Amino acid sequence: MATRYDTHEVLNQAPPLEGYDVFTSDRALSDAVDREGAGWARPELEGLGVRAGAGPTQELGRLANEYRPVLRTHDRYGNRIDVVDYHPAYHELMTTAVSHGLHSGPWADPRPGAHVARAAKVIVWYQVDAGHICPVSMTYAVVPALRHQPEVAAEWEPQICSTTYDPADRPVAGKAGVTCGMALTEKQGGSDVRANTTRAEVVAGDPDRTYRLTGHKWFCSAPMSDAFLVLAQAPGGISCFLTPRWNADGSRNPVRIQRLKDKLGDRSNASSEIELLGAAGRLIGEEGRGVRTIIEMVNHTRLDCILGSASIMRQGVAQATWHAAHRSVFGRLLAGQPLMENVLADLAVESEAATASALRLARAYDAAEGDVHERLLQRILTPVVKYWTCKRAPQLAAEALECLGGNGFVEESPLPRLFRQSPVNGVWEGSGNVICLDVLRALGREPEALDAYWEEIGAAAGGDTRLARAVDDLHVDLADAGSLEPRARSVVERMALVFQASLLVRHAPTPVAEAFCGSRLGPSGAGTFGTLPAGTDLSAIRERHTPV
Repeated sequence: MATRYDTHEVLNQAPPLEGYDVFTSDRALSDAVDREGAGWARPELEGLGVRAGAGPTQELGRLANEYRPVLRTHDRYGNRIDVVDYHPAYHELMTTAVSHGLHSGPWADPRPGAHVARAAKVIVWYQVDAGHICPVSMTYAVVPALRHQPEVAAEWEPQICSTTYDPADRPVAGKAGVTCGMALTEKQGGSDVRANTTRAEVVAGDPDRTYRLTGHKWFCSAPMSDAFLVLAQAPGGISCFLTPRWNADGSRNPVRIQRLKDKLGDRSNASSEIELLGAAGRLIGEEGRGVRTIIEMVNHTRLDCILGSASIMRQGVAQATWHAAHRSVFGRLLAGQPLMENVLADLAVESEAATASALRLARAYDAAEGDVHERLLQRILTPVVKYWTCKRAPQLAAEALECLGGNGFVEESPLPRLFRQSPVNGVWEGSGNVICLDVLRALGREPEALDAYWEEIGAAAGGDTRLARAVDDLHVDLADAGSLEPRARSVVERMALVFQASLLVRHAPTPVAEAFCGSRLGPSGAGTFGTLPAGTDLSAIRERHTPV
């Protein structure tokens, strides 16, 4: 007999999306891994995909965001300790990420396709929790900057490349592995790092090129990292320093955590304001060339912003298509409703374009040092793809949430967390305007980068008449150099769309390429999702992107 605690039978609700392989169910990602030279990584990617899609793993992501990091500035005796406590779920996620080399794989094993393989791992594992990927990304990106100071790189790289996650709060000499962060921006200047007021004073006679750093940093993410790249004003100008949390003698380096940021998203990851009170830092590169040194790190973290945004898009598509495949409205499944199918297919096309461009760009990071074409592509495409992918992620996340209706708006759903996370990559490592200006800077300083771009686009020559017209129009847009700055956003958007179209025309199934070119290469560019033209094979696209 029913009791007063029983409820009615729950009908017409989609089951949770779990117990599936995040990697192999993403056919766009799987195809791109093979195409861009990392097919050898498939066994590991499949294992990581199964783990990422498991229900208990998804629960770890929820817990890490539900129970946010907590700052303890002092111990119970009044000693300053500056420690951030994380939920155990966060440490489990970090353990998996580090054991799979998301933080260092291309440096530990620099085989062909290593950056592509890592990029795919990031896209897969980011779908469990985005926040903990921040220290993973910074640790990966610090290595090229450290190599400006070979003796420092030789000292730190072995522990950076370790696949053991060691969260212990102690000097690095006693640790099995380390993570790294960065502290660049200050209150008076975010992107304008040359306005920094943090001072760096050389320690006379020190053979390790040690300086004492004094100042405040407005954003320092992952403050429990073992060391940070810090920008400060040295006698010779803005310079880059590696600043550890602990000194070699076992004392704490005076890097004080003032508070943790209360952020819109990225909640599992602690971001902080710090005070440097004469903290020891080792000079990396030359005095006065700190921005040039740190840009090595910034470029690699920009790549990860692209990967994160591509992952957000894929997760949104997976959740929306899964829901629509299990929810009935007006007597039939949502997935079969013509207008909803147009929305779902349009979201899928956007996700596939983001994935294809992200992994093609990762291949440019894999290129040999003497490969001029790939180096130039890396220079021009990193900001181009970052700008557009990061702009589209919040739009797609909002539309995916709407596909679930009210179910997507409540916190039990993964969509609110996805939506809150979606703007973060557009803010970090250069907001939209900064990124567009960087594209113009590349065009001005390295005009041969544009030649490399045209050569890459030319590989799809004759593949689609709409693409050919868009290329002609873009040539005209770029020819008027004098008026580029106020038009930079529209020009960079067109560059991104043309690049994505060229990839899809060459490599994607015909329905995907047709839909992309037909909806995004016209005069109005990319519009509202769900406006694919008549005649598009909506079912083929939707089915390709629905998790199995």
